[in-house]
Amino acid sequence: MVKEKPHINLIFIGHIDHGKSTLIGRLFVETGVVSKQQLEKFKAEAEEYGKGTWEYAYAVDLTKEERKRGVTIGLAHKKFDTQKYEFTIIDAPGHKDFVKNMITGASQADAAVLVVSAKDGAQEQTREHAYLARVLGIGQLIIAVNKIDTINYDEAKFNEVKKNMEELLKGVGYSMDKVQFVPTSAIGGDNIAAKSDKLGWFKGSTLKDALDKLAQPEKPVTLPLRLPVQDVYSVSGIGTVPVGKIETGVMKKDQKIIFQPSNVHGEVKSIEMHHEQISSAEPGDNIGFVVRGVGKNDIRKGDVVGDAGSPPTVAKRFEARIFVLRHPTVLTAGYTPVFHAHTSQVACKITKLVKKLDPKTGATKEENPEFLKNGDAAVIEVEPTKPMVMEERGKVPQLASFAIRDMGQTVAAGICTKVLEERKK
Repeated sequence: MVKEKPHINLIFIGHIDHGKSTLIGRLFVETGVVSKQQLEKFKAEAEEYGKGTWEYAYAVDLTKEERKRGVTIGLAHKKFDTQKYEFTIIDAPGHKDFVKNMITGASQADAAVLVVSAKDGAQEQTREHAYLARVLGIGQLIIAVNKIDTINYDEAKFNEVKKNMEELLKGVGYSMDKVQFVPTSAIGGDNIAAKSDKLGWFKGSTLKDALDKLAQPEKPVTLPLRLPVQDVYSVSGIGTVPVGKIETGVMKKDQKIIFQPSNVHGEVKSIEMHHEQISSAEPGDNIGFVVRGVGKNDIRKGDVVGDAGSPPTVAKRFEARIFVLRHPTVLTAGYTPVFHAHTSQVACKITKLVKKLDPKTGATKEENPEFLKNGDAAVIEVEPTKPMVMEERGKVPQLASFAIRDMGQTVAAGICTKVLEERKK
């Protein structure tokens, strides 16, 4: 049996029109994921829509609406290999209307490629995405300074963009030893998979080599088992089959488990991945498992599976650090939007605005503020209106992040720093 390569979930983020989809498409062509024949087909289609040079983006923007509008709306997942890793590429929308999808993607990612136009430098979405990536726990970044052809491959201009980006990233809490900078031209194919003679001054990696320099994500196998339930099926003759991705810990056959907040106990009868029976499953594995003693209607999407001896935390009150992205007016105590955390969506009341923070340093700017507005970072207290699993960042960080949604848009993003009171059954 061929040993599988280590797997990395990689998200491409950045401001709209800085060339994310085109960069991914070019990477796919250069590494053979997309054939030259497919590219010709995309080229003809791009011209038909009046979108010349968009053929590379068409390798990623899969829907007709995306192709016509020239923007990424949903999350596109595609597999691709380098010498060292197998990647699942998540192309996240840069357009501000689709930040919810970007947050969904970022919460699944191990590393990110933040695409910045060499000509325009950091823009509104660049800052927002960098902050969100940090809040959602993405530790490793590759900064692709793209469209380097638009500045005539100028080293001084590249260094200026790099310096500004370093300041921005340090400001949101990134350590520069976890960040790689790569100049690229997605349209020209410069420095994607091969060195470019137009970039003789650049002694660093190509984008493909930079991907292989990423550190392999550590599997949090020593943390308690946590699997957010994505769906539940009832299979005739087999029983109840929940499905989901293991975030932390290990699930084993015959293990005694609990589903929270439904507070239902069961036992793992068998585990299946890629249509094969396995005896145990680890973080990152997408599995279905047959559970004894549990009916289909006893559990639901949004429940989290844990070992019976170490159940998931059902928070009655918790403290969180949030960043306000886009609220039409101001955010005050008493506000009750929907919190999207792992696979659950629960209306939660913001009971207290504890303090406003400097988003760059994390230092306290104001105690007990009356309101929060766009661009504010803050510590708040929250009460879910019904039981939900929320873990502390210091204990199970994989289940501590959330997005706050209201009126069809993402209002804020945050992370639970402390569970103040657990809900007892």
